[in-house]
Amino acid sequence: MAEGSSWRPPRPCETYRAEWKLCRSARHFLHYYYVHGERPACEQWRRDLDSCREWEERRSAEAQSLCESERARVQAARKHALVWTLRQSPPADWHLPLPPEEKDK
Repeated sequence: MAEGSSWRPPRPCETYRAEWKLCRSARHFLHYYYVHGERPACEQWRRDLDSCREWEERRSAEAQSLCESERARVQAARKHALVWTLRQSPPADWHLPLPPEEKDK
C-alpha cells in the first residue's frame, strides 16, 4: 500500500454514496430479502463513504481502511464458484443438424 500522500480511494466517493443509497432503497430491500431471507447490510457502504470523504477532506491515514474493505469485497465476490464448467472448445459435431424431436405419445 502506498504512503499517505500518494494514496487515493479505489473509487470516487460518489460511487460509494450511490451504492449506499441503492442499498437503502425499498426496491433493493425487497429484492434482497426475497433472495436471501434477511435484511441487506448497508453499514459497510456507509463506513466506506465516510472513509472516502474523510480522505478527501483531511487526508487522514485512518481512511486507508477503505482499501481493506475493497479487498474484502473482491475476495467475497471471488469465493463463489461458477455453476457451469466452461468449455475450452465447441463440441465436435456442432455443425451437424439437430436430430428430429419425437412427439410425446
